Amino acid sequence: MPGATEARPRIGVFPIVNRFVTAERALRTAAPDELLDALRRVLAKEYAARSAELFMADYGMTVLQPVPVPPHSVEPVAVHGSAAGRAFGAQEPFVEPAPEGLVRVHLPVSVRGDRLGVLSVTLPQDALTPDGLAELAETAEVLAHEVVVAGRDTDLYLRARRKDRLTLAAEMQWQLLPGGSCARPEYELGAQLEPAYGIFGDNFDWSATADHLMLYVTNGMGEGIEASLLTNLAINALRNARRAGISLADQAALADQAVYAHYRGRCYLSVLMFDFELATGRVTVVDAGSPQMLRLRGGTVERVAFDAQLPLGMFEETDYVAQEFHVRPGDRLVFVSDGVYAVADPQGEAYGDTALARAIQSTRLLPAADVPRAILRELSGHRGRPAPDDDALVVCLDWHGR
Repeated sequence: MPGATEARPRIGVFPIVNRFVTAERALRTAAPDELLDALRRVLAKEYAARSAELFMADYGMTVLQPVPVPPHSVEPVAVHGSAAGRAFGAQEPFVEPAPEGLVRVHLPVSVRGDRLGVLSVTLPQDALTPDGLAELAETAEVLAHEVVVAGRDTDLYLRARRKDRLTLAAEMQWQLLPGGSCARPEYELGAQLEPAYGIFGDNFDWSATADHLMLYVTNGMGEGIEASLLTNLAINALRNARRAGISLADQAALADQAVYAHYRGRCYLSVLMFDFELATGRVTVVDAGSPQMLRLRGGTVERVAFDAQLPLGMFEETDYVAQEFHVRPGDRLVFVSDGVYAVADPQGEAYGDTALARAIQSTRLLPAADVPRAILRELSGHRGRPAPDDDALVVCLDWHGR
């Protein structure tokens, strides 16, 4: 019969679709702290899964921490050198054999490029088909979205990210951040702060619309709670101005007034502000302080200098002027705070542009999300001691263009 052949392949599709819909519905209707339990029940029924574990990346991006399920919990897993870490780093499912005819499937749990963790599912080898693997990967994406939404109502997933206790200043800073990475067709972004559990002043922020990406890199002043309070005031003033739809230079001016009105010049904040036009690569920038930008283009690393202007809050009613430059498809931009380029080795030599250029070259094959952590590892080797004296911030932007 005409059309009968076309209809036949769809017969096997419905069970797959139904399994995915069942998992999605279970996640969307589960209590915020019961996402994993709800998913486990579906995986056991629909896939004959023997176990399922959710691991969250810790703040230092070195360990995958299990989401605890009282009274039992599994051990943390290293990001580097583990099967789950491989799935996390590559952002692709990874299947490893397990005893007794089983396989363990590690699935990245990510939302819009922000890498949250890994879902590890153990199931019979003969139950895993290519379509089933793709379906499980989609289920992990739904789980990522639900984890983000659940964070409004439970601390379970934030607690799982901690392999050590955060200082109060660090708690305030991490709550202020937009995420650790994000991706769109036009660009990929990754960022990392050190020391992850004891930061207090450095910060980054970004926001995208259909046509623009705005990125702010801040270098805080002071230490501890005072530094964190200053950064919180400045970032929220910038966000308030940005959400009012005003230009980059006016955003800087309004944030400058807010900081000065509170501190009267006693404390101020350095910030490098960018407005990327997604369609053209035209970039508006306001340089108000010490963060630096280096560009990798065509195999060559160079520092891009802008006209330096006063930090936010140093004087009353400072006027800021925007400049322009362009990015090209294939450009990699790396932004660093003074806790990176000013760090001295035991002999007193600063890390500086030369060492930074080497680090950027050596990490050129890594995705943007992995670059900040890799550069900070090299910085630790230069410093010659594990504990930094200052915050260190690295942000990496890969520009693809339209």
